[in-house]
Amino acid sequence: MLLIGSGRVLTRDADCPFLEGGGVAVEGGLIVQVGRWEELRKKYPQADVLDARGGVIMPGLINAHEHIYSAMARGLSIRGYHPQGFLDILDGMWWNIDRHLTLEQTHLSALTTMMDCVKFGVTTIFDHHASFFQVPDSLFAIEEAGRTVGLRRCLCYEISDRDGAEKAKQAVLENERYIRYAQREGGDMAAGMMGMHASFTISDQTMALAAEHLPEGAGYHIHVAEGAYDLEHCQKTYGKRLVHRLNDLGILGPQTLAAHCIYIDEEEMDLLKATDTMVVHNPESNMGNACGCPPTMALCHKGVLVGLGTDGYTHDMTESYKMANLLHKHHLQDPNAAWSEVPEMLFTGNARIAGRYFKTPLGALKPGYGADVIVTDYIPNTPMDGSNANSHILFGMMGRSVIHTVCAGKVLMKDRVLTFCDEEEVTARVRQGAAELARSING
Repeated sequence: MLLIGSGRVLTRDADCPFLEGGGVAVEGGLIVQVGRWEELRKKYPQADVLDARGGVIMPGLINAHEHIYSAMARGLSIRGYHPQGFLDILDGMWWNIDRHLTLEQTHLSALTTMMDCVKFGVTTIFDHHASFFQVPDSLFAIEEAGRTVGLRRCLCYEISDRDGAEKAKQAVLENERYIRYAQREGGDMAAGMMGMHASFTISDQTMALAAEHLPEGAGYHIHVAEGAYDLEHCQKTYGKRLVHRLNDLGILGPQTLAAHCIYIDEEEMDLLKATDTMVVHNPESNMGNACGCPPTMALCHKGVLVGLGTDGYTHDMTESYKMANLLHKHHLQDPNAAWSEVPEMLFTGNARIAGRYFKTPLGALKPGYGADVIVTDYIPNTPMDGSNANSHILFGMMGRSVIHTVCAGKVLMKDRVLTFCDEEEVTARVRQGAAELARSING
């Protein structure tokens, strides 16, 4: 038994959204009670205690679109890399990196990314991986890191024809093998999807191969209309817009996650809604790659299930939360935009997305839900309650506010110290791996 308190409990439970001077009781990986701290201490006197020291106790955060393989790009200088557009960024940076990543570097990238996630209070990730230098076993290198760290993870490999038919086939089979492993042995900590890069790098033949090897119960995780070229290529090659092509190929549906969705029209938005396809918004990445602003507010208003991700640009979901709020206000020139939609994406949308792949309910602090709990050191200097908590997070918190992180009832970080590894030793190995990767890329 573990008690987490005493603090301001932001439950995300409509019946009792906020509790001052409260705590959370955890046992067997689940939340068993949320209540007044004094009452919990009396009821469970023998329980271990994680002291919130008056901070905010809230559900662990979920990242609906992550890129672990980008971890070693930080500070990387690639000789001759001077991108003039998004395609140059893909080919010169990201595809260049993934064509050199070894299995060991993939494993280290996963460790360092997940370590950051724990520090930022992220307890569940949907990762989209690519390492065309070594495709087979790459998802299992990430899975090994996931078991070490203790995060919930939904993994996939990025299918693409960009490096030839044989590599594309390897990617399909890696997805299938991992999905079946996760369904058989992942419990409620690991899940898998059939990953795809983007329409313009995947032929109909490869799409069909992926469908042939898609295990029952799994869907696709694919980049959709992230750049204008993706749309232009689809119209020129297939005579239709992107979402229509994916629908015709049977890609859309309630188990499928469509990342970005920038260059889509209203008819495509309606098709995403009609097929109950999930969409994930990645504001910082879209801004950083100069890709444009997606019609995310319109998607939300149409009732499409929209979540929030980072696309590997950061691992701090509160940072993406802040950027999404600003991006849509600026783009729409409307100071009232995004106030309700962005919190809905992060706190409700992401939990619903996770609910399609994990049996244990996540995203709220209530009995029967997964014991994914974080504690921040945020002490408000203005009144805080259930009605204004989202604004307190927006303007007062950041990833580094997190002091304790618990996933499935296991303490992964206590007083900002990771419990599952020697952080200094792992970081030294990651730096060495990153240096080796840079030498490999630059010759």
